[in-house]
Amino acid sequence: MSVDGDEHLVSDFRGRFNDRNGDSFGEEEDRNLRLIKTVTNNETGVLDRLESLSRQLSTHTTRDGDFRIDPNDFDLYKILETCIKLFEKEGIKLRQSGITFEDLSMNGIDMSFDIVSTIADIFKGPFRLVQKIFTNHKTSTHKIIQNINGLAKSGEMVLVLGRPGSGCSTFLKSLSGIDFDLYTGIEGDIRYDGISQKDMLKHFRSDIIYNPELDVHFPHLSVEQTLKFAIACKTPNVRIKGATRNDFINTLMEILGTVFGLRHTYKTKVGNDFIRGISGGERKRVSIAEALACRGSIYCWDNATRGLDASTALEYTRAIRTSTNLLNTTAFVTIYQAGERIYETFDKVTVLYKGRQIYFGPVLEAKAYFERLGFESLSRQSTAEFLTAVTDPNGRFPRKGWEHKVPQTAEEFEDCWLNSKEFETLKQEIAEYNEIIDADNTHKIFYESIKQEKMKYSRIDSRYTVNYYQQLNLTTRRAFQRIWNDKAYTGSMLFAGMAQGLIAGSLYYNTPPTVSGAFSRGGSIFFSVLTVSLMSLAEISAAFASRPILMKHKNYSLYHPSAEAIGNYATSIPFNLLLSIMFVLPLYFLTHLKMEAGSFFTTLLFVYLTSITMTGLFQAVASLNKTVAGANAFAGTLVLSVLMYSSFMIQRPSMHDYFKWISYINPLLYSFEAIISTEFHGRKMECDGMYLTPGGPGYENLANGTQVCAFKGSVLGQTWVSGDEYLKVAFTYSFSHVWRNLGIMIAFLLFFLFVNACGSEFIKPIIGGGDRLLYLRGKVPQNLVGDIESKGNTLNEEQKNNFAADDDLKSKDTFVWKDVTYVIPYDGSERTLLENVSGYTEAGTIIALMGESGAGKTTLLNTLAQRIDMGVVTGDMLVNGKPLDKSFSRRTGYVQQQDIHVSQSTVRESLQFAARLRRSTSVPDSEKLAYVEKIIGVLNMEEYADAVVGESGSGLNVEQRKKLSIGVELVAKPSLLMFLDEPTSGLDSQSAWSIVQLLRNLADAGQSIVCTIHQPSATLFEQFDKLLLLRKGGQTVYYGDIGSHSATVLDYFERNGARKCGDDENPAEYVLEAIGAGATATTDYDWFDIWNRSLEKLACDKRLDEIAVESAHKSESESSNEVKQLISKYATPYSYQFYHVLKRTHVIFWRDPQYFAAKLMLVIMSGLFIGFTFFGLKHTLTGAQNGMFASFLSVVVSLPIINQVQEKAIKGRELYEGREKLSKTYTWSLMILTQTILEIPYLIFGATMMFVSLYFPTQANTSGPHAGMFYLTQGVFLQTFIVSFGLLVLYIAPDLQTAAIIVSFLYTFIVAFSGVVQPVKLMPGFWTFMHKISPYTYFIQNLVASFLHGRKITCSEVELAFFNPPSGQTCGEYMSKFLETRTGYLTDPEATTQCGYCQFSNADEYLLTIGAKAGVVK
Repeated sequence: MSVDGDEHLVSDFRGRFNDRNGDSFGEEEDRNLRLIKTVTNNETGVLDRLESLSRQLSTHTTRDGDFRIDPNDFDLYKILETCIKLFEKEGIKLRQSGITFEDLSMNGIDMSFDIVSTIADIFKGPFRLVQKIFTNHKTSTHKIIQNINGLAKSGEMVLVLGRPGSGCSTFLKSLSGIDFDLYTGIEGDIRYDGISQKDMLKHFRSDIIYNPELDVHFPHLSVEQTLKFAIACKTPNVRIKGATRNDFINTLMEILGTVFGLRHTYKTKVGNDFIRGISGGERKRVSIAEALACRGSIYCWDNATRGLDASTALEYTRAIRTSTNLLNTTAFVTIYQAGERIYETFDKVTVLYKGRQIYFGPVLEAKAYFERLGFESLSRQSTAEFLTAVTDPNGRFPRKGWEHKVPQTAEEFEDCWLNSKEFETLKQEIAEYNEIIDADNTHKIFYESIKQEKMKYSRIDSRYTVNYYQQLNLTTRRAFQRIWNDKAYTGSMLFAGMAQGLIAGSLYYNTPPTVSGAFSRGGSIFFSVLTVSLMSLAEISAAFASRPILMKHKNYSLYHPSAEAIGNYATSIPFNLLLSIMFVLPLYFLTHLKMEAGSFFTTLLFVYLTSITMTGLFQAVASLNKTVAGANAFAGTLVLSVLMYSSFMIQRPSMHDYFKWISYINPLLYSFEAIISTEFHGRKMECDGMYLTPGGPGYENLANGTQVCAFKGSVLGQTWVSGDEYLKVAFTYSFSHVWRNLGIMIAFLLFFLFVNACGSEFIKPIIGGGDRLLYLRGKVPQNLVGDIESKGNTLNEEQKNNFAADDDLKSKDTFVWKDVTYVIPYDGSERTLLENVSGYTEAGTIIALMGESGAGKTTLLNTLAQRIDMGVVTGDMLVNGKPLDKSFSRRTGYVQQQDIHVSQSTVRESLQFAARLRRSTSVPDSEKLAYVEKIIGVLNMEEYADAVVGESGSGLNVEQRKKLSIGVELVAKPSLLMFLDEPTSGLDSQSAWSIVQLLRNLADAGQSIVCTIHQPSATLFEQFDKLLLLRKGGQTVYYGDIGSHSATVLDYFERNGARKCGDDENPAEYVLEAIGAGATATTDYDWFDIWNRSLEKLACDKRLDEIAVESAHKSESESSNEVKQLISKYATPYSYQFYHVLKRTHVIFWRDPQYFAAKLMLVIMSGLFIGFTFFGLKHTLTGAQNGMFASFLSVVVSLPIINQVQEKAIKGRELYEGREKLSKTYTWSLMILTQTILEIPYLIFGATMMFVSLYFPTQANTSGPHAGMFYLTQGVFLQTFIVSFGLLVLYIAPDLQTAAIIVSFLYTFIVAFSGVVQPVKLMPGFWTFMHKISPYTYFIQNLVASFLHGRKITCSEVELAFFNPPSGQTCGEYMSKFLETRTGYLTDPEATTQCGYCQFSNADEYLLTIGAKAGVVK
């Protein structure tokens, strides 16, 4: 990438590099300055040579002495030399720091296991709380890590080794000072070149960087935008000769992009698992570059190679090595599967065993230390493997005769370490280092350096480099970039806004200007503010989606979280303005609201203010909650409250005092008042239809004062109603409040923004807790002492014999694939993912499928397993020489890379479910269950067989989940083949060895296995029989035997031009290097062409043909009956599937009390809120209207319930589509059917609670026909609709987010056309069909009828219409003809003046106006 204006950049540098006295550098230095320009222009190929230099730097360690660059060979030397001179001349201080730690311990809550909660615990909760109080229960704590000592000087790299649960992550967090809320306390002495940790975290927090294991970035930002943002947040105020900020940002970005091979990705989105962007390896390098852009002194990298192939992992480690050599930083790195070349990149290593340190020292001395303790390493076992293995009782091997002399427990290992010469030397080095370090001088250097960095107006003690205004500038710009880059979402929102406006506008099309249209006119205004409010709810999920990124950047000290909150809010201002315009335009003019410019722009202004105010409200709610479930629950209550107390449904005069205060703090009310007051101000609404009293035949040309409009705000003698008077009487609104309300809305806006900023800044969204197993009550093993995860990593001889004796595992068939090519459509053309791949399997062999990231390993596995649903696959795939039939998927097992399981099921239940449904009913259940127990024993899962799978952190660990994934496939007894995709990904070396050893024994028992593998060590690699090696593009570069000690495969590559593999090298890493695997690696050979011309390829093709011919004559291994069963799509009949799927679904619901409690809390609180809002419905006209709105609100609550149902059901869908559908476990309809059946009882129970809390406070008729109809409609029929509608939308939508959008869109239709917000008689003829097909039409009419049927109406004083009869007539005489055709009554028929007329005499008459009768729906 080149930067515009490079010539100006050089001249600008040259001008600024003159000192204040006008002196300049000499000619030599002047020439060197010009080299700086080449960093941004790649002149003379300097960036290409910088990549070459980075490869040299990446292999240089501190033990190799000083690193030297030949100045005659490489211009970068002069660039760096010039920069150093400039730093010295300018007096710019550079910070670097070593670190010492002594007796470091971290305490945490002791939660090694827990009991699974069930719904029964909700009802037992009060009793257990009392029991807990009286037993004075105290939470115990334990030391997660203890007595850790070490020293790392600046420029050194320290490798941290240990098995999962040994405390590696905790150790890094203790050094970096983050997430202390997860723990109960930290002990020990930590010094950063003499500065205590307390002072370091207080004054120099930005110098310590903790890089988490997972790569979290804003996926829609490009690589360039991501890096520039991080650099801009850390751009120092004092730069070389005052270089501009943009020059500094561009130059540093080019250097980082070059060193880490990112220059070609600048314009590409970073992406994530769901959004297409750069590759995983490139994303990891972006994380490294972003962290290094923070210019810290000490870096802690947590398991950063997880999921990377061996070549990319090596590149990553070398990139960190480069950073320490270039920047003289200090690095601590945890790596689970470190090859020898990775290991040798480090200077020092520490080994942790159950939180105890058992070694710290130089990497070259670690192996010798443990060998002196009596342990020996296996042949070709890497040093890192060996060091990790000594912490595993089943992975370490004492020398002969030392079996009872070596340490056995973590405590014994620690004692050996504490009494060793190495520990004594370490303590002496720490003491000497601390003695020579002058803490005061370090303080001084750090303060001077930070003072130079700080931007103007930044506090010297602030952890941030740039001032708050600049942070706001950067975060706002980034937020705009996110919106602009995510055009699909932005466009969808704008389209949805316009669609909603068109629908609402057409619903209220040409609302009549008379009194009959007044309610609809108000309804359209209310609908407008309500819609933009509900659209703002999406802010909650968006806030939680970006929270991990926000917390990472806070730990990086890039910016105040409040600056991000304000910046993000600032971007919503123009976006919401555009959204409001697109929504209001069609709604306003289709509805035919007041055709005045002032009225239109006032409406637009307040709809817009409502939008951004409610956006601020929901962002504030998100910032105050630590979980999305809590935020949604709180937001649901807020939506209900602002909806009810906006004064459209229940006006202030009808509000009860104990809830009326809500209306005064409801922003929706002020916006609604301003818009409706503007709309009705000055309007004269002619009285028409049913409101003119008396009216009709015989009442023409009446005298003044003898006719009145039966409408609120009417005046005797007028046939029209003033809009202002109507609002004053009905709503207590006034036009004079419009601009007052503007100020109130702005005040709400600022208040919510303030709360959002404070919540983001001070609320820590971290919930404590550690890894623990969750057991069923009464199933906790009695011997649960110590570390369960360390047990069962190898198979004993008895278990191996169990494998060997199991004839069912032996595969008697052969599988052949020849010239398999896979092509997919891509960007309007085609892309080849696999090209002419061939191979075969034989009984008892394991094929290792390897290649760099993006080579097509998983794609080939999915293609062979018939799991491809797009693109075109060509080539031959044969079983016993015959094309694949329907039995193929039933005869194979597929262990996915993702361990997808039901989190509420135990290990044993998961295996039993798979065994029952994936094996034929001809096999007795007793035999299936016995085989499950056998597999549990084979996999050594007895200790946690009755533990639920759980979620990450509370449930099975990575290794245990992987074993369960393998077990699920084993219990199905695949007779042909087993596929495994990355079974060792994310595991430490010992766990990986355990899994591969398991596969080896399966193969020895006769199973055929094809397995992709990422980072195999030499010992793991040799457990495989054959290697299928792919390069990018899905091209085969080798297929054949690996050979003893990898001799066969090494011989092939060495014969064909690759360098000789060293005796101490890992053959797996060697072959990847040979073919040029890796993001920046290259090769001079076309290995695909070499393979196609090789003798090995000819021999392979010949063997393929021989196998096809031989197997074609071989009879099928299964009997005809077995083949017939296998050809059927499912192993078991529908009824059998139904019973077991229903049983499992019941378990899922029963063991998820949080879901039930959230649903129960929502309906009870909503019921109480609605019930007491409409407490004691009055027998007035307003009371009848309130009864209708109470009914309406009782069904509106179903929207958040639908969201809950979908959020629960999506997990079952993901499990089914991800694993059970592909393995033909059960038919898809059962997934929906059982979820529906199990949801309904819980929904009915919740609806019953809502019925009690809502119906009885209204004091409606409690007789059977009334209360029973309300309960059946709301408690049964509505709940059935909720679950069926929610699941219908979910299963036709591609994902949960889309389902939520579709539900909201369809819900608008259902609610809007139910006849409440717009009477059906005022709907345009086109839309009346929607009124008839909307389920809510019938639900609401039933509920309203239950409330109001048989209820007498007595109008209040303000609801009566008063008029005078003609002289000589009583009120009754005058109105007799009118009352024959109209509803209502007179307060005093004998009166001769002031006739009081009430529009309805009973609620049944009112029901007719909304199209309902008791028991009959019109």
